[in-house]
Amino acid sequence: MNKLLTAVLALTVASVTGVAFAQDVAGDAKAGEKKIAMCIGCHGIPGYQASFPEIYKVPKISGQGGKYVASALHAYKKGDRKHPTMRGIGDTLSEQDIADLAAYYEQSGKADGATLPDAPRHEAAAPVAALLTKGACASCHGANFAKPIDPTYPKIAGQYADYLFVALKAYKTDNNPQVGRNNGIMGGVAKQFTNAELKALAVYVASLDGDLKSIPQNRFK
Repeated sequence: MNKLLTAVLALTVASVTGVAFAQDVAGDAKAGEKKIAMCIGCHGIPGYQASFPEIYKVPKISGQGGKYVASALHAYKKGDRKHPTMRGIGDTLSEQDIADLAAYYEQSGKADGATLPDAPRHEAAAPVAALLTKGACASCHGANFAKPIDPTYPKIAGQYADYLFVALKAYKTDNNPQVGRNNGIMGGVAKQFTNAELKALAVYVASLDGDLKSIPQNRFK
């Protein structure tokens, strides 16, 4: 077992323990639907672009795992993720709000009977395949990058490539009050790679079939 995978497994316990408190609050998707007004101005517009810290498409979150959505929102609320807008939103959310939003986005856009292949429909080119192996990406995100081994990890197949690239770079950023993500697992992974290598990984993962969607929403309903 390589050293990175050993570290990932060791840190998983700490990661799950850190979000355990969030799992004690039951989420209600219908209640969450009434709380998405603050979300849909960005995440309810397919292809909508953010401009900080650079221009990139905001992530698709409909169809994302609910426990990951909750974990991410708690990370913004706590300050482990430092995006100013998302931190400001996180600060306004109660534990119940986070649970309800997570439940809503997990079921949003789901199609009955829809399934994904157990492995990507197209293999990565040899250089990218080597990067995926080096980062042990499938060991957490699943063989098809859409079935993570732990529900607090994100589905990443089909996510916007430019968002994935910005997120991966954020894990490499230290000592910046407005940019960066503090996560021991992903920090250890991302810091192994150059930015060019991270972009290659992001482009490949974005090309895969996944559950993630950006579903248009009426802001005035």
